[in-house]
Amino acid sequence: MTHSTTGPGAQPGAYGPFAHLTAPNAVLYRQAMRAFVTAKERFAVHLRPEDVYAALPAEARPDGVDGVAKALDSLVGWGNLRADPDTARVTAVEDFYRKRFIYQLTQAGEAAEEALGVYDEALGRRGALQAVALHDIVTQLRALLVLAAEDEPDPAKAHLALDVLASRFGALAENARAFMGSLQRTIDLHDVEEEVFLAYKDRLIQYLERFIQDLITLGGRIARLILELEEGGLIEGLLRAAAARESADAAPEESVRAERDALERWAGRWAGLASWFISGDGRESQARLLRGRALGAIPQLLAVVRSLNERRAGRSDRSADFRTLARWFAEAPDDDARHRLWRTAFGLYPARHLTVDADTLATRAARPVPAGTPWAGAEPLRISPQLRRTGSYERRGKPRKVEDRADRRRQLAEVAAKQRAEIAAARARLVTDGITRLSGLGELDPVAFGLFLHLLGDALATWRPGMRHTVATSNDGSMEIRLSALADPATAEVRTPGGVFRGPDHLIEIIDLTGGEGEP
Repeated sequence: MTHSTTGPGAQPGAYGPFAHLTAPNAVLYRQAMRAFVTAKERFAVHLRPEDVYAALPAEARPDGVDGVAKALDSLVGWGNLRADPDTARVTAVEDFYRKRFIYQLTQAGEAAEEALGVYDEALGRRGALQAVALHDIVTQLRALLVLAAEDEPDPAKAHLALDVLASRFGALAENARAFMGSLQRTIDLHDVEEEVFLAYKDRLIQYLERFIQDLITLGGRIARLILELEEGGLIEGLLRAAAARESADAAPEESVRAERDALERWAGRWAGLASWFISGDGRESQARLLRGRALGAIPQLLAVVRSLNERRAGRSDRSADFRTLARWFAEAPDDDARHRLWRTAFGLYPARHLTVDADTLATRAARPVPAGTPWAGAEPLRISPQLRRTGSYERRGKPRKVEDRADRRRQLAEVAAKQRAEIAAARARLVTDGITRLSGLGELDPVAFGLFLHLLGDALATWRPGMRHTVATSNDGSMEIRLSALADPATAEVRTPGGVFRGPDHLIEIIDLTGGEGEP
């Protein structure tokens, strides 16, 4: 294995510790640096070349220890490592004249490895939609409500609860962003094989549907808890207590500014949390945008599955057709065959009214006509009287039979009529005769319950601070829901074949804006 002879000092300057990434044998350099990082985690400071050689994976090891020693010397030249004379193993005078060093990480080399670790982690991160984080956020908000109800909230408990809340919310937001990015790459089929995608898509769609349901139910609950904390300025006292505890260790002359800066940070975190779950002036909440993105991803996934099935069924694919045509051109025996293939594939025939056929080509080959010959002096061409009179040749033979698609159209019409009837029945089931309680809806079938969840999610997403009443319209403009909060903390239950839906009771009114025109 060869090593770079221009490695040390090849990239002088502040970014020298990153030079090994573009040098020859970069894999060996990276593995050697990882060995030093692992050794430091185990509280081992110095390593000898033999130790590094033993720590390297079998596929990354050079032929001998000397190869590792050369790589370590290169890393010393770049500033990643520091070399000290190894006097512990000197047993004779000759050993003083031998090149023996022990190596350890420099501050710059350790910082470079930390940066590369963050880079690798960010590239490999796929993220996840964390329904568990939503439950944790609800738990911490309830804990804050309990603390705010006390006469003198404990600063330590308030700081701990806010810190856990900020940590869980930050993880939720970051993982949601990473997940939606990786989901889009999956939809685009940039980083997944077809077989893997087809086996993965069912679990992915179920995962999205489950998270969307949790986001609708828990998102509304989180929004209500945030509003309760903001009413009467309850959260301000908790934020001040957390800021005061966080700045308690600041120097006396810096205590006022440190507390002010800490309060600004906590106020910003709380504002970010509130805007994530509650829509503002002309701005939709991030939770609602995430729900829309997740809902939109499901039909996109199904469209990808449909396109893959079409490919497997032998449907037309332009790129595959061109690759096949290119292979035919490569396998053609001579230029004449290639010309015939070209005319057949692309239809670039001579002008139809000239009727150039094999006999015409043979005559031209026997008596070539110069390209500069005027058309009046050239041999005349015979044109069909039918072409001159009508502009087209009369086609002979039986016309092609028109395919009868009546059965398919009838099937599609029946499916569409069935879906319209189910949606109309669901709308009729949900429409209330005036204002009623949410607990009075009774049992709902799956179609009606799904429509109810969409309406309820749209209403809760429009809930703003200080509101007790909201009105929302479904995406298709067919229904309107009016939701009002109750003073009593009653719990509503809506039964479905799949289970029981529970949540805070509200006054609710659902109106069919179509006037029942879609009912069967």
